[in-house]
Amino acid sequence: MSRWLISIAALSLAACSPSQNDSYAQQFVSGDVAVHEVFWAVDHNTPYPFTTSGEISCVYYPEFGTEVYFEPAGYSKDSSIGTPLNKAAAKSLEKDGMIPNVPYSIKKDADLSEAVDVGLKACGEV
Repeated sequence: MSRWLISIAALSLAACSPSQNDSYAQQFVSGDVAVHEVFWAVDHNTPYPFTTSGEISCVYYPEFGTEVYFEPAGYSKDSSIGTPLNKAAAKSLEKDGMIPNVPYSIKKDADLSEAVDVGLKACGEV
């Protein structure tokens, strides 16, 4: 009888313990950075690439890599789909049949390289 109780106790502890598998945690990373034209020039060499203040966000999924998006201020909600800033984001949206639903706020002929770098740094990559 005591072996039976020990087995049940061990099983319940194992069932309630967090998984030791970190693979999901290593596969999903996200972050965001608020951006505004007034403060952009302090840390960046290129002109502010957006027509409004907002947020550069990133999310990493193994299939495409780190996706970087821009969302104008006031549109950072669960149902909003930001403007893709890099190829990984554009490919991900295309694969899922999604299109951005926030106002397009990238200046004409803007250099997005530093904006993409900001997004990649938010996810811990460069």
